[in-house]
Amino acid sequence: MADGPTINTIAERAGVSIASVSRVLNGLPTRQDTVRKVMAAADELGYVRNAVARSLKSRRTHQVAFAMADVGNPAYLAMLREIQPVLKAAGYRLVLHSTDAVVADEIDVLHSLGERYVDGLIMSPLRVTETHLEMLAAARAPVVIIGSVPEGTRVDNVRADSRTGVRLAIDHLYSLGRRRIGMINGPLDTVPGAARGAAYREALADLDLPYDEDLVRIGDFYRAEGGRAVADLLAAVPDVDALMCANDLIALGALDVLRAAGRRVPEDVAVVGMDDTDLAAASWPALTSVSLGSAERGKAAAELLLDRLQGDDREPRLVTVPPRLVVRASTVGDTARQAMGDATASGDAGRTDEKGSVA
Repeated sequence: MADGPTINTIAERAGVSIASVSRVLNGLPTRQDTVRKVMAAADELGYVRNAVARSLKSRRTHQVAFAMADVGNPAYLAMLREIQPVLKAAGYRLVLHSTDAVVADEIDVLHSLGERYVDGLIMSPLRVTETHLEMLAAARAPVVIIGSVPEGTRVDNVRADSRTGVRLAIDHLYSLGRRRIGMINGPLDTVPGAARGAAYREALADLDLPYDEDLVRIGDFYRAEGGRAVADLLAAVPDVDALMCANDLIALGALDVLRAAGRRVPEDVAVVGMDDTDLAAASWPALTSVSLGSAERGKAAAELLLDRLQGDDREPRLVTVPPRLVVRASTVGDTARQAMGDATASGDAGRTDEKGSVA
């Protein structure tokens, strides 16, 4: 094959029509299984696409962006590990943006969609401002939001049910006899901080436990901030017997401080995190955590975006991933956990795809 592979040879190898190969290579909407066959055949034959010429012809870049608050957060890495293969199989490259939750940076990413540097965007903002909503309404390319957006926002949306997740954690701690349950949260002006703070108060009320502001600390979603907040809480309220942490990084900071203070976990203080990241199982003691389905949310977002890129013009879709409590040694201890078996509690029967709202 001195002259290299052609559209004809790719079509023959893939078992599809020449027209189908042309559509795939020019970035036009095509069935996903056809895209996979054509891309596999092209790779096998050593076909090298001229990306610049193809982009100019089709006005497609075959690039998709993923904008997240912190590329070092294991929850976002779990999303990334699922987003990448879904898009790669369809012939898309992934461009990453770590915005540090800076609203101006997120708005700039949305504004850049008009420059056609990517064909679509997956974004997971911690704060959703009026400017976000205006830019989403005017977006020049498909966008999928991972996280909660206001009711009526016309955008594909994948979200967790962190309110139910907090309730699972508080119920678990209560069942273990814990009554002085502290809350270490992130900023209340963020979507997760507001939802998890409200859920904590609601869970206490449902259990007839008083809400005590002395048991609550507001910091940020980082390990060092979590440690500082817990140190301050222990100094003010030494009889705290459990900590509900708004994410795993905060919980790891809590474990650091409790260990340094000589407080045994879970005998003296039980600790629960959220996100059930890889770090939860690897920590010492292993961390009980609420899984919010980061990987599943990433995969769902990639699939929704791919549908849009392939011409889906249905009404905006909402996918809700239910939470699941994963019980480990930080709340029940190794001996008790072995007696219980690998305990989990689920907030729902499975992922839902709907038009609706979950905080």
